[in-house]
Amino acid sequence: MEVQSQKRHVIAQTDSKPRNAFTKELFKNYDLYLLLVPGIIFFFVFCYIPMFGLVVAFKDYNIFKGIFDSDWIGLHHFREMLQIQDFYRIVRNTLLLNVLGLIVGFPAPIILALMLNEIRAKYFKKISQSLLYLPHFMSWVIMGGIIYNLLSPKYGIINSMMRFMGMEEIYFMIEETWWVIVYTLSSVWAGAGWGTIIYLAAMTMIDPSLYEAAVMDGAGRWKKIVHITLPGIMPTVIILLILNIGHMVSIGFEHPFALQNPVVTNISEVISTYVYSSGIKQGQFGITTAIGMSQSIINLILVLGANYFAKRLGKEGLW
Repeated sequence: MEVQSQKRHVIAQTDSKPRNAFTKELFKNYDLYLLLVPGIIFFFVFCYIPMFGLVVAFKDYNIFKGIFDSDWIGLHHFREMLQIQDFYRIVRNTLLLNVLGLIVGFPAPIILALMLNEIRAKYFKKISQSLLYLPHFMSWVIMGGIIYNLLSPKYGIINSMMRFMGMEEIYFMIEETWWVIVYTLSSVWAGAGWGTIIYLAAMTMIDPSLYEAAVMDGAGRWKKIVHITLPGIMPTVIILLILNIGHMVSIGFEHPFALQNPVVTNISEVISTYVYSSGIKQGQFGITTAIGMSQSIINLILVLGANYFAKRLGKEGLW
């Protein structure tokens, strides 16, 4: 009996240690945990509570009956989704724009961060960073107006310069190939500067003694970038790459909507704009909820797959 009581006492002590450690950590850094509260509330209100609305994908939703009193119809909306006439074209457009954005847009902030990291003039670096961050804070409505004015065949500065050099003007926004190019480059313009923040923060964590040792060995700037800076930020690059791959079938609404026009609908119509035109304008809430749910499931599979392959290659993943 005494041996059993001693065992229970030891087990109770080992169980209480993690709890005591957690409580001690919580009271020690309570101010830091309090900073998490607004974020937790935000995600709970705007991300978790709306998930109950996914039940609309399995119901014949009637706005007068409400979500829970509408009739169940099972997977009807998912079968109807696959039978939409333009469904595969819309998915193709979404994948095309996202893949191009990944190929062209993902390396852009890395290159910019490396360039900014090599600038030694303090004030020039600050001014450059401010100018690069500026497009991120501009609405796509404003950005779209700027792009349309710059590329206008009659009054745009680009076509004016081309005519001055004896070249014919190009109708950038009504030719499908040029529209895709403009869309991709405008994504880089809007997001590359803001994306450098994460990489510059990662560069500050690199041990300065590594650069000092490289200088002693006669390494120049290029070799320091290749052999020290890039390997130092590689875990951050891998994590952001995995997150970007997880958005391959999702695309923001504002960007394509601000740049599209009826002439290039064949290439500019993506899932988000289709959901807006069908779900909001035509009231087809069930099928658009099914599309959104399918997107989320595919994105989850892509994130898990990308993380798995990163682990298999010996890189650090998300977990």
